[in-house]
Amino acid sequence: MTSVYKQWQASVEQYSNCEFLHIPASAAKAYHPEAITLSYGEMDAKIVPWQQAYAEAGYGVGHRVALLLENRPDFFIHWFALNALGVSVVPINGDMQDAEIAYLLDNSESCLAVALPERIEQIKTAAALNAHSLAIANAHDVVSLPAAPERAREQDGDEQSECALLYTSGSTGKPKGCILSNEYFLEFGRWYQTVGGHIQLEPGKERLLTPLPLVHMNAMAVSTMGMVMSGGCLIQLDRFHPRSWWQSVAESRASVVHYLGVLPAILLNIEPGEWESQITVKFGFGAGVNPAHHKTFEDRFGFPLIESWAMSESGSGGCITAAEEPRHVGTCCFGKLPDDVEVKLIDEEGQEVAFGEPGELLVRAKGDNPRKGFFSGYYKNPEATAEAWEGGYLHTGDVVRQSEDGSFHFVDRRKNVIRRSGENISALEVEAALSQDPGIDQLAVCAVPDEIRGDEVMALIILENDVENSESTAEQIVERARERLVYYKLPGYIAFVDELPTTASNKPQRGEIKKLGARILEEKRCFNLCHLKKGSKR
Repeated sequence: MTSVYKQWQASVEQYSNCEFLHIPASAAKAYHPEAITLSYGEMDAKIVPWQQAYAEAGYGVGHRVALLLENRPDFFIHWFALNALGVSVVPINGDMQDAEIAYLLDNSESCLAVALPERIEQIKTAAALNAHSLAIANAHDVVSLPAAPERAREQDGDEQSECALLYTSGSTGKPKGCILSNEYFLEFGRWYQTVGGHIQLEPGKERLLTPLPLVHMNAMAVSTMGMVMSGGCLIQLDRFHPRSWWQSVAESRASVVHYLGVLPAILLNIEPGEWESQITVKFGFGAGVNPAHHKTFEDRFGFPLIESWAMSESGSGGCITAAEEPRHVGTCCFGKLPDDVEVKLIDEEGQEVAFGEPGELLVRAKGDNPRKGFFSGYYKNPEATAEAWEGGYLHTGDVVRQSEDGSFHFVDRRKNVIRRSGENISALEVEAALSQDPGIDQLAVCAVPDEIRGDEVMALIILENDVENSESTAEQIVERARERLVYYKLPGYIAFVDELPTTASNKPQRGEIKKLGARILEEKRCFNLCHLKKGSKR
């Protein structure tokens, strides 16, 4: 197969009457009176009219279309219809603020944005912040699709053609667009079918439940392609609902669940209920489970949580997974090196560390093409791409160690990224937004540990001379930041300090700042504002 859509066509032919998509009633209630179930054939019947409409409107290879479609069936309909024509898609997180969405639309050079009817005003407002014009389409109105601004290039897409542009936060401030090819998605599907060990996908029979957003690679690439290529059913939740989680798992007959580290911690805090005894899950797939919760979760719920390492940039080409025993539960172990992956562990000077010592993980595919299955590069940022691949390996920014039996264990993150509930947050981006506050003289943002979310955002702030050091001031800073940051990027903690650790050239000492933040949190010398983050979603 040479594209996601051609793989979809092959699966429709083989599994036409099998269920492809199931949206439980709890996830669909915001927009549909009951649960939604679509077979491969029924979903294809919804894709074809849109494919024809996009073709007639002139869309094709060379165009990029932004999608603000949440975790709804519409996402798959428009993605597959556009992929059939060689159009790349740019998934947009609807929880973002207008300026954040505007940046993605502008940087990606999208020529069209497709939005749910209730999201059209949001996308219009964001698009108006940019200089270049952008056509906007109603995801439910196939008749009124705007024409493409210019005729598509006359060529067919192939495995190396761009399929999607996914934005990921890094240490450089603004999100970077990861160019993901058709091969990237197809390789993830192939990988999922052949991992082995605890991960066994039976063709035409698996039912995979995920609450993860389709704007990230786990849901868009791993779970979607794993099910499409094995003829399985994707059970897509709108988001994680702790109280109804086990009911959704049981009623949907899920055989596989995807998770992030925050989920097991929350589920363990819920009293046992009737639905727990009715689940038929074979395994959970994810990353970042708290080592203190790992065994407790498996003992209580009766299935293994398979920890894996990957990132948007690595795709399946550098994926390492603890699918085989021993999994070293409770040690942050993510498995042994597969036969088709090569790695190095290096120190801060770029030298390989001694065996057993922690070092930054560098990874590449083994063989003639070391980038097979990886991202194709950062869009409009060749310098960052070259830096990421310095020396022929992808520099991940993750610090890991290898134990005597060859297993890898996650230690920490070297990059200046805060990972909160599975979202990558750039400290520099948050600093840039907060620096616009009139009451702030200087600041630094860092990650502090959070038992549930992994990391939480802390802002260390030097106030202007005439500003009061008080909880009210801290709350006002968060409230003003709402206009510029999506809810999860807002500071959960604010500490007012007299000075910040800096280098001789007045650059922030990130390591010392992180230590200072952790110490301040432990000593409770900060304002806890996590409760203010809850009401800021759209």
